[in-house]
Amino acid sequence: MSSSSAGDRLEPGIPFDNQAKEDIGGLTCTGDHSRHESAICLGNGEVKSRAVVKYSAAPPPTTYALLQEKTDLKLPPANWLRENPQLGSAGTTVLGSSSKCKPFSSFGMAYDFIDCIGDDVDVVSDSENIKKLLKIPYSKSHVSMAVHRVGRTLLLDELDIQELLRRSSQTGDWTWLKEIYQRLIDQKWQRKKKSKEHWYQKAILSKFLYYSINGDGAAEPVSDDMNQSDEEDGAEEYSSSWPATFTSTMTDAEEADTPKQESVSVDSKFALGQVTSVPKEQNLPTLFNEGENSQGLRNDFVRNIMWTFEDIHMLVGSNMPIFGGGRYPAVSLRLRDSNKPINILTGIDYWLDNLMCNVPELVMCFHVNGIVQKYEMIKTDDIPHLENSTFSTRVVKDIAQNILSFLKSNCTKEGHTYWLFKASGSDIVKLYDLTTLCEEAEEENYQNPFTLPVAVLLYKVASNLMLKVRQNRKHYAKIRTLLLNCVKLLDQEKHPQIIASAYYMLSELFQLDDPPEDDEGESLRAGGSEDSYSDEDREEEEGEEDDLTEDSDENGSYSNCSRPKDDCNAVAVIRSVGELSVPEKYKSTHQIRPSSAFPVSQDKEERCRHVLSCVLKGLKAVDSSIKKESDLPSADPNTPIPLKYEDGGASGTSEKGIALLLERAGFVQVDQKHPTRSGMIPGSWQHRMKLQLFLKASKAYYVLSDAATNLVKYGRALRYIKLSLQCYDAYCSISGTLHPQVLQFHSQCLSLCGDIQLMLAQNVTNRAAYLEEYSYQTKEDQEILHSLHRESSCQAFNMATDLAMDPEYQLFVSCKCYEATHELLISEALKDQSSDQLAQVLKRLGNIHNEMGVYYMNQAAAMQTEKEAKKSVSSAEQELWKKSFGFFENGMKDFEAIGDSTNTALLLCNTGRLMRICAQAHCTTSADESRGEFSPEEALYYNKAIDYYLRAMKSLGSRESHSAVWDSVNWELSTTYFTLATLLQDYAPLSRKAQEQIEREVTEAMMKSLKYCDLQTESARQPLYQYRAATIHHRLASMYHSCFRNQVGDEHLRKQHRSLAELHYGKAVSLFLSLKDAPCELLRTLLERVAFAEFTMAGQSSSVAKLKSLIGALEIMTETRHAFQLIHKELLEEQADSSEPAATESADSPDVASGSTSGLDLHEVMKLIGVFEPSLSFLLLQAIKLMTTIKRKPSNKDEETMKIYKNVYSKLLRTEKNAPLLSRVELYIELLQQLTPQTGSDVTGASKT
Repeated sequence: MSSSSAGDRLEPGIPFDNQAKEDIGGLTCTGDHSRHESAICLGNGEVKSRAVVKYSAAPPPTTYALLQEKTDLKLPPANWLRENPQLGSAGTTVLGSSSKCKPFSSFGMAYDFIDCIGDDVDVVSDSENIKKLLKIPYSKSHVSMAVHRVGRTLLLDELDIQELLRRSSQTGDWTWLKEIYQRLIDQKWQRKKKSKEHWYQKAILSKFLYYSINGDGAAEPVSDDMNQSDEEDGAEEYSSSWPATFTSTMTDAEEADTPKQESVSVDSKFALGQVTSVPKEQNLPTLFNEGENSQGLRNDFVRNIMWTFEDIHMLVGSNMPIFGGGRYPAVSLRLRDSNKPINILTGIDYWLDNLMCNVPELVMCFHVNGIVQKYEMIKTDDIPHLENSTFSTRVVKDIAQNILSFLKSNCTKEGHTYWLFKASGSDIVKLYDLTTLCEEAEEENYQNPFTLPVAVLLYKVASNLMLKVRQNRKHYAKIRTLLLNCVKLLDQEKHPQIIASAYYMLSELFQLDDPPEDDEGESLRAGGSEDSYSDEDREEEEGEEDDLTEDSDENGSYSNCSRPKDDCNAVAVIRSVGELSVPEKYKSTHQIRPSSAFPVSQDKEERCRHVLSCVLKGLKAVDSSIKKESDLPSADPNTPIPLKYEDGGASGTSEKGIALLLERAGFVQVDQKHPTRSGMIPGSWQHRMKLQLFLKASKAYYVLSDAATNLVKYGRALRYIKLSLQCYDAYCSISGTLHPQVLQFHSQCLSLCGDIQLMLAQNVTNRAAYLEEYSYQTKEDQEILHSLHRESSCQAFNMATDLAMDPEYQLFVSCKCYEATHELLISEALKDQSSDQLAQVLKRLGNIHNEMGVYYMNQAAAMQTEKEAKKSVSSAEQELWKKSFGFFENGMKDFEAIGDSTNTALLLCNTGRLMRICAQAHCTTSADESRGEFSPEEALYYNKAIDYYLRAMKSLGSRESHSAVWDSVNWELSTTYFTLATLLQDYAPLSRKAQEQIEREVTEAMMKSLKYCDLQTESARQPLYQYRAATIHHRLASMYHSCFRNQVGDEHLRKQHRSLAELHYGKAVSLFLSLKDAPCELLRTLLERVAFAEFTMAGQSSSVAKLKSLIGALEIMTETRHAFQLIHKELLEEQADSSEPAATESADSPDVASGSTSGLDLHEVMKLIGVFEPSLSFLLLQAIKLMTTIKRKPSNKDEETMKIYKNVYSKLLRTEKNAPLLSRVELYIELLQQLTPQTGSDVTGASKT
C-alpha cells in the first residue's frame, strides 16, 4: 500500500474552478493504490474541510447509468451481487461491513499508515463510527465504541455488544466483556431487531447501485419466491452500512447460519509470523508482515482518507461508491422513497460522507414502492439547508471538537481499552476503562482480545520511530513509553517474540559511544509527546480533577466528581448529549507532565546497565520460547559463576592455550543447518534475536570495561572485558558467518583486553584490590552468563581474560591480544577498513614489545647484581638478553611501519641501554677480586650501544621533533662515551694496547662525550651536563698532567701536554665554580693544579722564575676559598639540621637547599684538607725563602707581602690538628682572605658569594 507523509495533508487544494468557491475539485483516481492531491471543501464558509486520499482500491470513477423512469428496482439486474471493481468486493462496499462485528478495523488502517500514528493524526476510524459520534446529540440510537490511545492518536472501533456476547457463548473469548456488561448496564436494555421493511430497503438500494453501473443490462423478471429468497440471502450476507444511518446486528434467525470457522478465537488469528528483513543499518526486527491477513486486522476499506475537519486530523476508512457525471468528476448516488422526507440524521450522513470523500455533489434518485420516479442533483454545500433536514455545520464542528476533547482528556493510558457507551434513548454518555475493570475482577482468566492488536500497534509505531531516531533524538522518550506499554500488555509465554524485540529496541535507545549533547539531553528530559504517559504518575493523575471552569454542573464536567452516584465505574460521563453542541464546552486541558522523560545519563556505567537490563529481559523472553530446556543442564541463576584467576608464570604461557584466542579471533564457519546447543533452529526469530542481544551485551560490557580502565579500576575492567568476550564467544557459537563490523568490534575488545593486562602488569602493588574487583559479580551479570551458557561454554577467551599474579604472564597475554588484533585487522575481511585502528594497534604492539623488552632487560640487570663477582656470563643472562633484544627489534618494526620516529628512537635508546648492561656483564676481575683491565667485549658492547644511540638521534632528526626524547638520547649518548672513556682511563688495557693509543682513545671518547654535553639549553639536566663537562676537563687535565710528568725526551710533546693540562684545568675550575654542589671536586681540581704548578717550578733553575711560579701557585691556592665557603655553608646547615630538623626543613631557602642537595662527604673533605695544609705551608715557606735570599732590594710592597706570608704561615703551623672541622674551615677561609689582596687575584669573588 502506498502511504503518505504527514506533510501531504498540509498541501493546499487545487480547485477546478477558481471563479466559484463552491466549485470544488473532485477525486481523480488512476487505478489501484493511487494517491491524490488534496482539495478543500468549505461548507458555506462555516467549516473548513480538507481530504487527501491516502489509498484507493477503486478504479477511476465512471459515469453512472441514468435509470429510465418506471424502472422497477424490486427486480434484480443481471449483474446483481457479482463482484465489481466500481463498488468493491461484495459484502464490504455495497452494503457496508459484514454483519460480523469488526472491533479492529481501525488497527488495519493504523498498521498500513504507521507513519501517521502517534503524532500526526488525532483519530483513526471507520467513517461510519465518525458519523455516529457526530450525530449523538441528534439521535436516540445507542452508541458503543472501543477507544484506544497511541501517543496523541485515538483509535475508534465499533463494539457491537450484542454480537460479541453472542460470539462469546461460542468461543469464550469475550466472556470478560459479558461479565462487565452485565455488571454495568441495565439488563432490560435490548436492541430492537431489524424489520422486514429494513431489509427490503437494503435490497432495493443494492439493486439500484448495480443497475447504476450496468445501465444496459436488462432486468430479469423472477418469481416472487425467488425474489424473496434473494432478498433474504442478501439480508443474511450483508448488514446495514452506507447509506443507512445505523449499524445493525444479526437477527436471532441469522445466528444459526453463521459459518463455524468464524467462531475461531480472535487471539488465535494474530499468530506471529517470521521476523521480516529490515534495513541493515537499523537492525530492528519487524514482527508482522505488511498488511495483516488476520481477519479483523486487514485494512479492507475501498479508500483511506486523511480528513482534516477544522483542526481535527482524522484517518478515515470509507466504502462509499463514487461515480462520475454531472458538472463534477465525482458524485455520490443516493436512493430515497418519495413518500419519506429526508430527516436531519440522513442529511448529516450524506453531508459528512461527501466531505470525507471530497465529493462536491450528490445525485438523489427518488422512487415509490421501488419504481424509479426522478433524479435530482444537490451540491454538498446545500445539504445542510435541505427542507426537513436543516442543521448547522458549525454545531457539527462543535460536536466534533467537544467529543475529541472529551476522549483525549479521559482516555489517557496507552494500552488500555476504553468503552464509550450511550444506551438507546438515553442522553447520558459514559466512558469506561475496561482494562482497569478487568484487573479489578476476581476472575483471572479474563483475556482482552484488544491486547495483542494494541501491543502490536505500539510496537509498530515505536519501530517506525526508531527509523527516524538517528535524525531526531526527541523521539527517544516516545519510543521508550510505547515499548514499555507494549511489553506490559503482553504475556511472555504467548508473545515472546514481540517482547524480546521490544527490549532489544529499548536497549538500542541508549547510546553507548558518546553521551548526548546538552541541548539534546534537555529535549530528552522534557519527555515524549504531549499525550504520552509514564506508569509512575498514572495513579496520581487518575485521582486529580481536570482543570475546568468552576461550575462543573453547568459546564458538563466529566471529572471524577461529576459521575452519577449510581455508576462509580465510569471514568467520565457526559450528563447530557445536548452539551456537545455548546462551543468549546469540553476542552482538552489535561496537562501532560514530562514524567515519561527518557532517562538521559551522562554516566556511561548507568547507560550500560540500562542496556544490559533490557538485554537480559530480551534473552529471558527468547529462552522461554525455546522448548528444549529439559535437555540442558540445570543451572541456578542465583549461583554465581566464578571468574577464575591464574597464578601462572612464564612456564604456563603455552602457545597452545593462546592459540584459542587467535582461532576464535578469525572464527568464520559455514552456514549452520543443525539446531544450536539450546535447540534453536538457525534462521528462526529466536536465533536472529539472540545474535543481536548477545552482540549488544558484548558492546555494553566493552563500554563498561573502557570506562573502568579510565578510572584506573583495572580489576573491574578485566571482569567486564571478560564478560564482553564471553558474550562474543556465545555470538560466535550460534553465528554462521561474522560480519566485518562484528570482527572490527572484536578487534577493539581484544585491544582493550591487551591494554588492561598491560596496566595490571605495571601496577603490581594493588593486586589485592584488583582481585577483589575482579571477583565481584552482580545478579544481572550472573543471569546473563547463564543465558550465554545455554549456547556456549564461553571458554574461548579465558586465557586472555584471567587475572594472573605474574607480571611476565600478563605482559605475554597483553602481547598476544595485540597480535590477535593485528592479525584480524590485516585479514581479508577487514583489510579494506579504516587504517586508523591498524595504526593504533601497531602502536600498542610496539609499546608492548618495548615493555617486554624492558622487563627482560631489568631481569638481566637484577641477575647481574646478584651473581658472584668471579662468575662469567651465564646462559640464563644471555637468554634474557636475546629475549629483550628480540622484543626491542619487533617493537622498532611496529613503530617504523607507522612512521613513528619518536618511539622508534626510544626503542633504539632502550636497545643501547641493553648493550651497556651486556658490557657491564663482561667486566673482568683479577685474582684479588679487584676490577681487571677493560675487556674487548666491554668495548664491543659499548660501541654497539653508541651505534644504537646514534641511530636514535638520526631517527629523530632534530631536537624540534621531540625535545624530551632528543634530550634523553643525547644524555645517554654522552654518558656512554664518558663511561667508555672513564673505564679506558681507569682500567687501561695496557696488556693489549700502548699507552699512547689508550690516551688517544680516551681523549677521543671524552671529547665526543663533551660534544653531547648540552651546556646552553636550560633544563633539569643542565647542572648534570655542567658537572660532567667539568669532570671531563678535570680528567683530561689529570691525564695530560700525568703525561707531562712521565714524558721524557720529546720536549715539543711535553710542552703540548703542559698547555693542554693548563687549558683543561682552567675549564674544569671555571665549570666547578659555576656549580654550588661540588666543593670537593673544585678543591681537588685546584689542588691538582697547584701540584702541577709545583712540578713546573721544580724544573726551573732561576730564583726569579721560581718565585714567579710560586706566586702563581699561591694565586691558584687562594681560589680554594670558594670551595671552603661552600663546605662551610653545608657544615652549618648540617649542624642546624641536627638541632632543629623540622624547623630548618620548613625554613630552608632555595639557595641553601640547592647547595646541600648532594650532601657532604666528610671523609673526602678531611682527605683533601690533609693535602691542602701541607701544600699551602710548603708554598708559603718556599716563597718566604726565595724572597729573603733574592739579591735585589725589596720594595715596600714586597716587605708587606712577605709579612703577610709569614703571618699566615705562622698561623698554619699553630693550627690544632684535633680542632673541629668547622673551626678549621673557618680558619682556612680567614687565611685565604688575607692572601687574596696581596696576590691581586680575587678570583673567588668573596663578595659575590
